[in-house]
Amino acid sequence: MNVFDRKAKALQRERAAHRPDVDSFDYLKEELGYRLADRVLDISRDMDLCLDIGCGRGYVTRHLTARSIKKLKCCEMSTTMLEQCQLPDESENIECEKINYDFDGRALPFEDESINLVTSSLSLHWVNNLPGLFKEINRVLKKDGVFIGSMFGGDTLFELRGALQLAELEREGGFASHVSPYVQAQDLGSLLNRSGFNMVTLDTDEVTIRVPTVMQLIRDLKGMAENNAAWSRKIRINKDTLLAANAIYSSLYGKEEEGKLVLPATFQVYFWIGWKPHPNQPMPLDPQKSDVSLKDIYKLDSVLKMADDKKDFKE
Repeated sequence: MNVFDRKAKALQRERAAHRPDVDSFDYLKEELGYRLADRVLDISRDMDLCLDIGCGRGYVTRHLTARSIKKLKCCEMSTTMLEQCQLPDESENIECEKINYDFDGRALPFEDESINLVTSSLSLHWVNNLPGLFKEINRVLKKDGVFIGSMFGGDTLFELRGALQLAELEREGGFASHVSPYVQAQDLGSLLNRSGFNMVTLDTDEVTIRVPTVMQLIRDLKGMAENNAAWSRKIRINKDTLLAANAIYSSLYGKEEEGKLVLPATFQVYFWIGWKPHPNQPMPLDPQKSDVSLKDIYKLDSVLKMADDKKDFKE
């Protein structure tokens, strides 16, 4: 698969990192990075070495503590973002290393079974070879190592996608791709299993932000370096089309809050945990068999009475 232009994505991340107001656009990635780091703290074991893939400006790494890890490696394709990456507090005494590396379609520069924990927050939805990357992560993880990540998916920005399509159909007689294609939850779970992970846990969350106009939303997406990088993307949006999209968006999804019209923008986020197999890992229990069919659920009282009668008879 070659869906995304990785050079364009690297330039987008560089431009976003060079903005003087770059901190103003970290609100979403900071929140979701904190949630992912909190899941790391839930693992009650010592993790000697952690690798954060697509670390960005340190949305996960800044929250990690010596309670969970002893060493940290940060991997990022953007040189400037990597320089700005916030590491754990010095008081945690965690050994840190920054690595400038594009991990899409390339082998990870680590030895087999050398890492205890791999994290990644909101960076894998721009990867072309996702199956290959997941297999590489499985390769570098030690047995009983864990992969914890998050990714935009599914219905992310469905409001913007629909408004732009309707506006372009009206003004230009056809529409092009403006919002990136996203992975579906069932495909992500299947991919993790096929890549060699077991005891996979996958859950979905939705985060909704509110903006005054479509133009503000597009500005925020560029500030997050989340503007479209698909090969099939349209390079520019006509002014008339953008104004029409704003009107359509407001009509379909706009809400009054404190006397002002605001536009909701939905981000669907997948969180997952996958473990590399180990002989001492707990195994799932065998499925239990039942003597009662669900179609007989209305007979539950009589079935329970029969069971009590059998018990009394045996006694």
